[in-house]
Amino acid sequence: MQTQIASPTVTHSTFVLERTFPTTLERVFDAFADPAKKSRWFADHESIETEEYRMDFKVGGTEYKRFRATTGLFAGTIFENHTVYHDIVEPSRIVFSYSMSMNGARFSTCLSTFEFLPAEEGTQLIFTEQAAFFEHADGEENRKQGWTHLLDGLAAELNR
Repeated sequence: MQTQIASPTVTHSTFVLERTFPTTLERVFDAFADPAKKSRWFADHESIETEEYRMDFKVGGTEYKRFRATTGLFAGTIFENHTVYHDIVEPSRIVFSYSMSMNGARFSTCLSTFEFLPAEEGTQLIFTEQAAFFEHADGEENRKQGWTHLLDGLAAELNR
């Protein structure tokens, strides 16, 4: 009898995104730490309807976002993001893990790090994500696009 090996069910990926914002480290960090500010750039978007958002920004704290896509291929689909904060060093670092699900089925789990460094132009943000994508996951390129869109929202928040 020959044993058949199943194809991999997890795809691993690591990527880095960098941005420079023309403002102080403290102001960029605060856009992550203040629930009202983070909600504006992270939870409120024209292509989604946020059904629930809560945040407890501390080591061991959690963040939860439940939203419905309102446009495109996934219109009507319910997504959830469950986050746990593992390390917070104000104003220089935030490390967290998060899992995402679609209609109740988990499709990825990630370890993410935001680093905030002084730069001549203000603050350099370095975002590193180590992802495990499961069956029916969005994959690295879509995840990069998603985070790029969120960082655009952060830029808009910082320009308020």
